[in-house]
This record gives sequence, C-alpha cells and structure tokens, in this order.
Amino acid sequence: MGKDEHSAEGYRPLADRMRPCRLDDFIGQGHLLAPGKPLWRAIAEGRLHSMVLWGPPGTGKTTLARLLAQQGAAQFLSLSAVLSGVKDIREAVAQARLARETEHRPTVLFVDEVHRFNKAQQDAFLPHVEDGTVFFVGATTENPSFELNNALLSRVRTYVLKGLGEDDIHAVIAQALTDETRGLGGLGLEIDEQAMSQLVAAADGDARRALNLLELAADLADTPEHAGRIDSAVIVDVATQSLRRFDKGGEYFYDQISALHKSVRGSSPDAALYWLCRMLDGGCDPLYVARRLVRMASEDIGNADPRALELALNAWDTYERLGSPEGELALAHAVVYLAVVPKSNAVYVAYHAAMASVRSHGTLDVPLHLRNAPAALMRSLDYGKDYRYAHDEADAYAAGERYFPDDMPEERYYDPSDRGLEAKIKERLAALRARDRDARGSK
Repeated sequence: MGKDEHSAEGYRPLADRMRPCRLDDFIGQGHLLAPGKPLWRAIAEGRLHSMVLWGPPGTGKTTLARLLAQQGAAQFLSLSAVLSGVKDIREAVAQARLARETEHRPTVLFVDEVHRFNKAQQDAFLPHVEDGTVFFVGATTENPSFELNNALLSRVRTYVLKGLGEDDIHAVIAQALTDETRGLGGLGLEIDEQAMSQLVAAADGDARRALNLLELAADLADTPEHAGRIDSAVIVDVATQSLRRFDKGGEYFYDQISALHKSVRGSSPDAALYWLCRMLDGGCDPLYVARRLVRMASEDIGNADPRALELALNAWDTYERLGSPEGELALAHAVVYLAVVPKSNAVYVAYHAAMASVRSHGTLDVPLHLRNAPAALMRSLDYGKDYRYAHDEADAYAAGERYFPDDMPEERYYDPSDRGLEAKIKERLAALRARDRDARGSK
C-alpha cells in the first residue's frame, strides 16, 4: 500500500479498492452468477438491460452495475436517491443522450437506494428507459413490490441478491489480506482462526462491512503491541456494537416479526425466542413486540387458552413498569407461553365470517323481543315483548330462542377446535344446540 493511500487526498477505503474488476473475481451470489445463469450471461456477454438489484447492504449491487457497464462498453453514470433530485436525473439523461448521439455509446444509469425516490422522481426515468437513452440499474435494500412504482417495475427485471455466507465473507477477507496491489498483502499481517471467525460473524453477510472492519483491525494491529497480528482482542475493539441487520420498519423488520409470529403459531418456543432476541438485539421497540404478542394471543390461541391474552397484557404492563432490560424477560415469558399452549384460530375465523355476513345482509332490524323498552311508548309498540330471560330458565338457557334478525337465517360462525379449553366449549355448545333442536321440534 503506497503512502498516498493514507494521505487525505489519495485515500481510498479498502472496500473500494477491493471492488472486483472482473466477473470472475466476484464472490458470492452463486444463484445469479453461476455460469449460464441469466445475470451471468447478461454481464459476461455485455447484454445490457434495465434491472433492479434488491438485496442487503454489501452484497455487490454497485459492483454488478459497474461490471455490466464495463462488459457492455457503456458509459457508467451514478446517482444516489438520497442526494439527487429530478434536476440531477435530467442532467444524467442529457449526458446519456450526448454519448449516444456523438459516440454511439450506451449508458448504464445506476441509482443507489432507488426506493428513496418518490413517485414523481421514479416516473422521470420512464420515457428514457423506454426509448433506450439509458439502461436503468436501481439498487435497493427494500422490497421493490412495495417501494417502486408498477410502471417502473414493468420495465425492468428484478434480481434478488442474498447476504453473503460465512465462506464467502472468509474468501473476501482472505483476498484482501493477500492482494498486494489493492489490498493489505504488503503489510505482513497475520490473523488467527478465532479472530477470523469473529470478523466473519461481525460482518453479518456484508462484504463492505467485513472489509471496513478488517481495515480498522489492520490499523490497530500496526502497533508494537500487536506487531501486525490481528487477534481476538483487536476484533473485539473494532466490532463493539451490534451489527445484526435490522431496519426498524423495512423489509427485515417485517420479515422478522413475521418469523416470530409464525414460530409462536407453530408452537416452537425455541425459534420464537430466537426471533424475539433478534428483534430486541437489532433495536426493535419492545413495546411494538408487546402489542404484537397481544394480537397473537387473540388470533392464534383464542379460547383454546384465554390465559394467553391475559399473560400477553401482563407482559406489556410489566415492560412499561420495569423498562429495559428487566422488562424484556416478561416479553420472553409471554413468547414461550404463547408458543407452547394449544392453538385455535376459531375466534379469528368466526370474527371475519361474521363481519362478512354483516356487510352482505345490510341493515336488518333488531327483532322486537330483543329490543330495549325503557319507556311506555316502546312497550306499547311491543319492544321487548315475549323476551325470555335466560336466568329464569333451566340451566340459565332459553332453549329454542332466536337472536338473529327475523329476515336472516341463523348462521354458524364459531366452530371451536378440539384443543385446550375449546374442547369443553365445543362439547357445551353441541349440547345447547341439541336442546334448541328439541325445543323447536316440539313447537
């Protein structure tokens, strides 16, 4: 590494220096870049087309866009949706048009974090993508289905990139440690196995993060104390904060809360605890988790164990009283309980069926015998007439009585499961319905 690499003017981060210049040097994304795969062929053969690259940070989106332009002998222009506006888009399009008219050269227009552009800004690309002025390559960490306009999505092909695996991150680090031209190969650095494993774990599938941490570690190791040796203590020093991916509102957020909910529903306490801890470790608001646990108790457990709702509410209350980190144990308590008890979505299904019925039948009158009659006029109009007070009848049940509107057939929404308390509820309802049939058959 030359001295100019460390000067204020000549410095380039290790992650930038190690950016692959050839497709063969690219590490990871084998599902897209194995020989013969569509994206591999597009880049290797210089077949330009507009695309969106969707994936976590540090997975190679910018590099792939550059390689596409390089192999397609195209001009490469880059915009950041964080810093750019419609004026910048117009200027880029003007440059692309000039290159096409004067040099007969295509342009790859790379837009980083494209999901941050609003609808009007995204629409500004459409005519220029359509007429071939630019080959649009958008990079996003968010789900394009939710963040990009349908009009733009219909004109591009979406490729899904994945976080790099441990072997891939290991290869990225090893490459940087041995490359004497772009990397750290000329510094004589050594890294022991434990430190390498810690560094790989801290990178969390992000090659850029791995190289940034490695560069920091190399600076720390370049002291008389460490003598060029990157050990566990050095890695601990450079990776002191939580590095797990979590975005408090984007794709990872909803994926992880979905995983927590489905683990509870699937009666897997260990997986449910894992996802709870992933969210808390990543910075999720514990009160958001508490609210979702209350929802799970009603939606997936219901009357199979009504204590689940009570426990979820108690966990919420406990967290508000104790705060973090003590209150988080109450959330874990609730998560485990919700995961292990019997499950039933019978109330959830019944509620939606009843709501659909209400919307389909319109505004039906309340039957006279069920109406409130606090005044003489109402009683003279037969409000409440012939109402049977259940507590005055055998077993506090008015067998055969109707409670639906007169012009509506009796519906059956709630079908208890055979699990937990609902098994007893089901047995009781069956007995009561048999009494209804007997009472109505005798009339």
